[in-house]
Amino acid sequence: MKRSMIVLSAFLLAAAAVLVPATPARADEFSIARIYIEYNESANDLGFHVTLDGEDWTRLQIYDPNGTKLIDLTAKGGYKNLGLTELFFEGAEPNLDEFPLEELLALFPEGEYTFIGKTADGGQLVSTATLSHDVPAGPSISTATAPACSGDTIVVSWEPVTGPAAILPDGDINVVEYQVIVEKFEITVPASITSVTVPAEFYLSLSSGTHLYEVLAIDVSGNQTITEGSFVK
Repeated sequence: MKRSMIVLSAFLLAAAAVLVPATPARADEFSIARIYIEYNESANDLGFHVTLDGEDWTRLQIYDPNGTKLIDLTAKGGYKNLGLTELFFEGAEPNLDEFPLEELLALFPEGEYTFIGKTADGGQLVSTATLSHDVPAGPSISTATAPACSGDTIVVSWEPVTGPAAILPDGDINVVEYQVIVEKFEITVPASITSVTVPAEFYLSLSSGTHLYEVLAIDVSGNQTITEGSFVK
């Protein structure tokens, strides 16, 4: 091998090594570290969300599979000494009629994302999370009025989701949970359940008029798809 090729190869290896900071040998892990897609099939918008939890961290960095730094947060003031624990944030959710899906997915490639934290006592937290572009279809939903002991209530029903969303039709889908949200009422159920009865006391507390609700199909990858609906009380 020519000397120039040897030098170039060594340079490329060194560059790759610094894409993501080296993992400390004795680092602890975050108890939760997730990055996932949320797609609203009714509104046709899509975003990338992050959920994490860890004890008393004062700095957080997140790197994508290419080593690009996505997030760099540092606690200040009182939080500098006390640290933080839970964190959840939603990325902007552009409408796919206005922001091409291919360009959006390219900003967040599939693969392993690295979460690196520094704790208030100087320790390290390191976790990885895998992002998939497999997105489930939105549930086909309906509602019906049902009698209850103290008055009527609403039953939210849907068809099982077994395939991918139309926007990404080649995905390998395995829905493990559904989530139903009716204003302040929220419940998550296993994939074997395809209907939820809203508690009568909650339903009776609603004002007369139109009320919105959502049903989410949640894939084993963590990616989830929303279908929106409404009912009239």
